[in-house]
Amino acid sequence: MEFSSFDHLLIIILGFFVAFAPRYLPLLFFSKRQIPDWFNDWMKYVPISLFTALVVKGIFISSDYTLITSGNLALILGALVVIIIAYWTRSMAVSVIVGLVTVMILTLIRSE
Repeated sequence: MEFSSFDHLLIIILGFFVAFAPRYLPLLFFSKRQIPDWFNDWMKYVPISLFTALVVKGIFISSDYTLITSGNLALILGALVVIIIAYWTRSMAVSVIVGLVTVMILTLIRSE
């Protein structure tokens, strides 16, 4: 199937609207209303919940959606190091860098 330049332009324009709508509509809706304090308090937990879900899936769930029970010791130890560093420094950048270096070192040690 061959796509023309018009098809590519149409895909880009439709992609823009698909990406723009979920950002603009809540802004439009909530800009004219008072957001309750309980909702703001609740929304503080959304980023950490999403991040935790992604990390746990990456460590404990394989690509065919089965639970990984062995062979990922480097990832588990790296995650523990990141938790400690994140708590100690409160810095996302430092935590990610230390975690990546930890997993790299543990993987290199394991492969030798």
